[in-house]
Amino acid sequence: MTASLDAALVSTAAEAVSVASELATRFAVGAADRDRARRLPVDEIAELSRSGLYGATVPATFGGADIAPSVLAEVLRILATADPNIAQIPQSHFVYVQLLKVAANSEQQRFFFGEVLRGKRFANAQSERGGKTITDIATTFTPAQSGGFRLDGTKYYCTGTLFAQWIPVLARLHDPEQLSALPPGDYVLYVPADSAGLTVVDDWNGFGQRLTGSGTVTLEGVAVQPEWVVRRSPAFDGPTSYGAFAQLLHTAIDVGIARAALDEAAAFVRTKSRPWFEAKVERAVDDPLLVQRFGELAVSVATAEATLVAAGRAVDAAFDEPTEQSAADASIAVAVAKIVAEKSAVEVSAALFEVSGTRSAAADLDLDRHWRNARTHTLHDPVRWKYQHIGRVLLHNEPPPRHGLI
Repeated sequence: MTASLDAALVSTAAEAVSVASELATRFAVGAADRDRARRLPVDEIAELSRSGLYGATVPATFGGADIAPSVLAEVLRILATADPNIAQIPQSHFVYVQLLKVAANSEQQRFFFGEVLRGKRFANAQSERGGKTITDIATTFTPAQSGGFRLDGTKYYCTGTLFAQWIPVLARLHDPEQLSALPPGDYVLYVPADSAGLTVVDDWNGFGQRLTGSGTVTLEGVAVQPEWVVRRSPAFDGPTSYGAFAQLLHTAIDVGIARAALDEAAAFVRTKSRPWFEAKVERAVDDPLLVQRFGELAVSVATAEATLVAAGRAVDAAFDEPTEQSAADASIAVAVAKIVAEKSAVEVSAALFEVSGTRSAAADLDLDRHWRNARTHTLHDPVRWKYQHIGRVLLHNEPPPRHGLI
């Protein structure tokens, strides 16, 4: 599934949006069929790579377009409107490209950015089970007698690993004898997907986002070269807005789901729905109560889209001038957008059936994929804590924390 690719070069922000729009038009065709049959979008992800979008955030000094966070958010929103599975697969890729920007040395950047521009893809092997919280990491890497390191552990919910050539693995250094020169702490190890001892299992059985390749990765004595090891702490030691960037991309996916659900509901009512007899109208679209409800849903989606744009601009500003204040502003703006987007995606995808009637529940239409995708994707992190951070800023002038979820 991870054949080498020759990628085009995206040169500008406008080109990135244009390419995403063209791809989305094609990816939307068959999205329901892929979901219903659980056919992984292998060909679609390959096409996404060839388009050059995977390399669109590589810095200009290394040959990339270095598009702004707001532009990337728009690219993922467009793709998510067509198929949110396809939009989620590269989300972690862009986050780990960003980690290289803020934490890797120049040689690592030169090598990995070159890989990305050639069409290579990163994935995500971060989450674990069994710990008290998601911050407990049992995966470790230790110095090997032959040089380099040995990596061992198990990761879950590893989105995109079935499509990746490189799998960034979050691991904790275990070096009690201090054989390496590395300080203790958490690191991200960029590991070739075909490494001996690395196994990717397609066991993701969620009822939504079923095609994201979010399976299990096991690591048994995987050999890791020192130049593949990147310390994670620089992403959070300063006002990098690393977390805000990651959350902005998740928000874009939710907004895309909301728009897709609204558009599909409107198309269904225009062409397939019968009017309710009490409305005394010839067409369902002339029912004043239905018109009212569509107006409410349209406002919900438009609000989500507008807050996404505002959040993107805030992250742009924080990237352009990284200060404590700009980083805090970006995190709060993204938190607001994530709350609004989650509400809209879940509400509109459920209301699709309310406005469309019994016919819309037919299994062969697969319209429930919008709600299943929304409900599953919005579980990534609890918005109740985003309300907390927003409130603390307002009442106590307490800046939001620095981590990957805000």
